[in-house]
Amino acid sequence: MQSSHPFLTGDFYTLWSTLTADHIEPDIDNAIAMARSLIEAIEQLSDGDLRFENTFAALEEATYFVLDPWQKVDLLSSLNDHPALREAQGKALPKVTAFLSAIPLNPALFSKLNEAAKRLNPSSLSETQKRFIEETLRDFKDAGADKPTEVRQRLQEIAQLLSEKTKTFSENVLDSTNQYEKLVDSATALDGLPASFLEAARLDALAKGHGTEELPVYRITLHAPSLQPVLRYVHDGALRKELLEAYFAVANGGPLDNTGLIREIIELRREQARLLAQPSFPDWILSRRMARDARTALAFIEDMHARTLPAYQQQIDEILDFKASCVGTRDDSLLPWDAAYWSERLRQDRYDLDEEELRPYFSLPSVENGLFQLTGTLFGIDIHAVEPQPETWDPQVKVYSVHDRSSGRHLGSFYTDWFPRENKRSGAWMSDLISGQPGPDGHLSPHSGLIAGNMNAPVGNKPALLTHAEVETVFHEFGHLLHHLLTTVPYRSMSGAKVAWDFVELPSQIMENWCWERESLDLFARHYETGQPIPDELFAKLVSTRQFGAARLQMRQLEFGKMDMALHLLFDTKKDDLDDFLRSQTEGYRQPMAPGIPSLIRFFSHLFGSPVGYASGYYSYKWAEVLDADAFTRFQSEGLLNPETGMHFRHSILANGNAKAPELLYREFMGRDPEPTPLLERIGLV
Repeated sequence: MQSSHPFLTGDFYTLWSTLTADHIEPDIDNAIAMARSLIEAIEQLSDGDLRFENTFAALEEATYFVLDPWQKVDLLSSLNDHPALREAQGKALPKVTAFLSAIPLNPALFSKLNEAAKRLNPSSLSETQKRFIEETLRDFKDAGADKPTEVRQRLQEIAQLLSEKTKTFSENVLDSTNQYEKLVDSATALDGLPASFLEAARLDALAKGHGTEELPVYRITLHAPSLQPVLRYVHDGALRKELLEAYFAVANGGPLDNTGLIREIIELRREQARLLAQPSFPDWILSRRMARDARTALAFIEDMHARTLPAYQQQIDEILDFKASCVGTRDDSLLPWDAAYWSERLRQDRYDLDEEELRPYFSLPSVENGLFQLTGTLFGIDIHAVEPQPETWDPQVKVYSVHDRSSGRHLGSFYTDWFPRENKRSGAWMSDLISGQPGPDGHLSPHSGLIAGNMNAPVGNKPALLTHAEVETVFHEFGHLLHHLLTTVPYRSMSGAKVAWDFVELPSQIMENWCWERESLDLFARHYETGQPIPDELFAKLVSTRQFGAARLQMRQLEFGKMDMALHLLFDTKKDDLDDFLRSQTEGYRQPMAPGIPSLIRFFSHLFGSPVGYASGYYSYKWAEVLDADAFTRFQSEGLLNPETGMHFRHSILANGNAKAPELLYREFMGRDPEPTPLLERIGLV
């Protein structure tokens, strides 16, 4: 029988078809009412009755009553957006934000928790419980629990405004992206585009009612699997220019323009920091991350910039020289619509590697099977498709279960959603659905999560054939998923990937390393028709390209990190032109560009698609890359598929969540602090 409150059922395998828009508001209202009653019960406890279970643990349980159904709503907006859902989510959002932001600003609750912390006997608490208490009280203080009433009220108003404005930002990006399509009526106009991408564009056009089998039309959109191959391979520079200009126009101008929202979001974040007596928004955000403050994060970016700049400039010059040798004249700048194209031409010329040669070896089913085998060996788990398949939100979504190999215990299950849809947001990500809780046997109940992406979809009768970069993405997101599914922390707010933001990418980025090693590639890189592994010559070409353009790619990440910090520290929201400001702040980080090219900041959802997200934390990708390159040296020295090393990583990093400070977890695995040299060696800078 269908529940009258489907978002609140708590089913392990969600009945997604029951999660309709008309249930969102009543279910959220019901969840908030239940949660409020639990919080009121904590406030009314007498001091003599205060225990860990009825204060700190009870508060987390109350919060989860709302976070669980809201997570489902949020996921549906990312995976299966439609007008009715968007409208219902918009009505419920202010209520959820008001409730959640009020918790750490509740003086009665804060007082009761402080009193409980004083009265609890430390000897009766586990180390994890002690940290949970410390982290919870820090959450309250960082949110302004000890501030005057009028300050707390304004902080709650800001939280509400940020939720609404960042939601609008994300919707504008999705809608603006989907508004554009380019129909090309001749394959000749797409000369240079590999056959697989050309066929995908033809089938996409047919699905949209454009062209026929006899008179094909080719549809290009601004979604990455469609746009990026055109920019990389198509010889027609005018077409590349047209498409990239459309790309930079996303959420830039017209009713979906995000420029004003960026100014408002930055100003609200700064006001938050001022009300909390913090030097800046970045200092507030980073105070509990590995970097600790804005100065350290910015110094890290600038140090890596200085180390990267010589190789970066050399690589830009190499592309310009190569282009000049082909066209007969040399430019002083690398136009944005030329960068990917001429870089690819140089790569093919230098290494004689056409990535289309590799794609037949990276069918998605084989990649997944090899990934499951590799992580099974390393981390002592078994992964199988769930039979029969539970209900999902789209027919292409698959569901798998994870069991501990030694005990047979069900650790968790996960959904995979790999292919683009117009009602699905761009990019790739992992989301947790359920964080398991302790049972009578002391073990956690199974966790649940999902990984999503926008990979090249199957074409015709062929399976999905991935690029090597897409293989890395699959491994990356699975690393995040393992962080969630293998946690042993019993408190949701500290379990799995809920760690310091500049530590969270370690489990994901380290997984990418196995995509470059012969021993691990042989587990999954098999020709989809013959089953043969990658030939030695082709493998050698692949490995030889790993450092190609590495300094350019690193500088791109550093540019985003510098842009992030500059906006939150220095941008004058009243006076500065957004594009001029970013150009001036990232001078020396950007490749030479034609004048007038706008920034991608208006669709940079990492920074403005949620109240915090990666804001003031984009440096984290590169920070964690130092960690992953260093940590991988242990596998290189002890065995790429060494179960003992893998289990040490599982128990010290993946299992512990935020139960200990990230510095301690890293030292537990490596026996020392991280060193930057392995990363610099990996990308050819030393």
